[in-house]
Amino acid sequence: MKNYYHTFHIPVMGTGHSIDTPIRVAHLGISSVISIVDDLLVERIRKHYAEKFGIPHFTIPRYVEDGRAKRITAYLEVVQEIVRTKMEAVKKLPFFQDNDKAKYFELLPDTCLLKKAYQKLLNMQAGPERDSMEQELTDKMVPGSIGVNIMVKLDRFNFNKQGVPLSEEFSDAKASLRGFANSSLHSMLILSAGINQSLFGYMTRFKDFYRSTTGEIKKKIVLKVSDFRSAMIQGKVLAKKGLEVFEFRIESGLNCGGHAFASNGLLLPTLLKEFKEKRDELVAEFHPMILRYYEMMGWEYPKEALQERPLITVQGGIGTHGEVRRLMEDFGMNLTGWASPFLLVPEATAVDNATRELLRQATEDDLYLSDVSPLGVPFNNVRRSGSERWTKKNADDGKPGSPCPKGFLVSNTEFSQKPICLASTEFQEQKLAQLESLDLPASDKATMRAMIVQKTCLCEHLGNGALIALGIIKEENHPQAICPGPNIAWFDKIYTLREMVDHIYGRGPSLVPPERPHMFAKEIVMYVDYFEKLVQQCGYTQREIKTLNEYNANLESGMQYCLEIASRKPYENENLDSIPPCVEKQRSRLHRVFAEFQKQAELSVGETVGALSES
Repeated sequence: MKNYYHTFHIPVMGTGHSIDTPIRVAHLGISSVISIVDDLLVERIRKHYAEKFGIPHFTIPRYVEDGRAKRITAYLEVVQEIVRTKMEAVKKLPFFQDNDKAKYFELLPDTCLLKKAYQKLLNMQAGPERDSMEQELTDKMVPGSIGVNIMVKLDRFNFNKQGVPLSEEFSDAKASLRGFANSSLHSMLILSAGINQSLFGYMTRFKDFYRSTTGEIKKKIVLKVSDFRSAMIQGKVLAKKGLEVFEFRIESGLNCGGHAFASNGLLLPTLLKEFKEKRDELVAEFHPMILRYYEMMGWEYPKEALQERPLITVQGGIGTHGEVRRLMEDFGMNLTGWASPFLLVPEATAVDNATRELLRQATEDDLYLSDVSPLGVPFNNVRRSGSERWTKKNADDGKPGSPCPKGFLVSNTEFSQKPICLASTEFQEQKLAQLESLDLPASDKATMRAMIVQKTCLCEHLGNGALIALGIIKEENHPQAICPGPNIAWFDKIYTLREMVDHIYGRGPSLVPPERPHMFAKEIVMYVDYFEKLVQQCGYTQREIKTLNEYNANLESGMQYCLEIASRKPYENENLDSIPPCVEKQRSRLHRVFAEFQKQAELSVGETVGALSES
């Protein structure tokens, strides 16, 4: 089912950093993913590129009817037109010259049949046979996919300019979906951040998500999942509506960029092992449901499609070709996703110079799992970003929070009937006033105040870096947020696209030092860190105690499995030797934290039993 040649893709990175990545790399055959959370940012980027490439355009005002969907559709059409134009230009270039046509073929993995045919061409003598081969290779050149990402839980209900609530179909997620569905793209929709039953039901209105009479699905569904159970649950919901999952995209819960959705102590190797062992169950479970839906609708399901299987891919923390081989050869992954390292590749991502330099210099201590997101979900962050400095200065100056110009992350109704954002000035001023009225020690108030004012306007700040990089806005008064995974600490230069792709495919010198810990080792550390934080925050309810006991058991089992992997022969540039000492150190730490947790849990249960007996 794979319809492109590369064995990696560039996942979505924030709202802005991969927003124009297809324009940058699709004509070279590389697939990537755009975020369409921020339609107002999308509109500004569309204007920029339409003018740059001489494409007719018109402004779509903020409050025009169905404006969000229209802005998204319009941008995707501009991106597709630019990619088409650039692809056709590359195809027209001659062979045997140092140009983008040569680059297209040279970037391909060495195992790719198309690349092998290209290498054969280079050794052919001029004549009709070589001419025929040139035409055949040119005809087989295809652009990378223009993937589109929707965080399904970001489904704010909207209002018109007069403040009148709009109907459900104009909610953020549905409007985003409609914007993609109304575009002419032949590509993939990546759904992340859980399940949204209403949105999944809304997808049935668009025929492009179903097979045509030729068996093609114009708009393929990709689910970003945290474990096999999630894949099965979401896949079944879609299958009952006749919707097929083209790809299950597994992501490490913590060793990733952006928002982190931690598993309950289940490490990535454990999850991948389960997918490898049970992947046939996905088809066995889904196909009968899909066929029943097609029959109910009076549609014919193409027989040849019965042989197709969904892709299983993985992303999050991958850093060497040796790790890629482990994921693909041991666990049967079809593709891998590489995100954060591409933030250091100007040819691929829209990052302002100051932030890119900050990332280049970042150490492991600079990269951390923060609490700055208004969603209340852990957010991978880097210290000393423009966003962090701006947010802190405003709070220190007595002007906490942001004006909330976009409102995509509104959720709180503590002080208002209409939801507001935890990063907004409106919320923070009222929350701080409430805090001051409480009879608490000064140290407790200081801690709570810091928790309130650290929330950052991600809606605005995550897009600023791209706007600055493209020259649309100036850096002054436009703070930049960025959300790299911790893996970027080991990449310390600004790279060309060729350097990064060669690194991914194991061609030439490695871009990271040999002492870089294995991705599995890094994930172990992050999960023990997270467990310790959960224990510190634990209220010792029965549910919390049960969850943390399961977390500990899962992590113990996962570490043992990592030791089993470490006993195998390493692939080239795969630091398996880093796993055993990591397990030894983190297991000892886990035992200490868990012992303290058990002791406190026993005390809490005893106090609860005592209180019940007295009553």
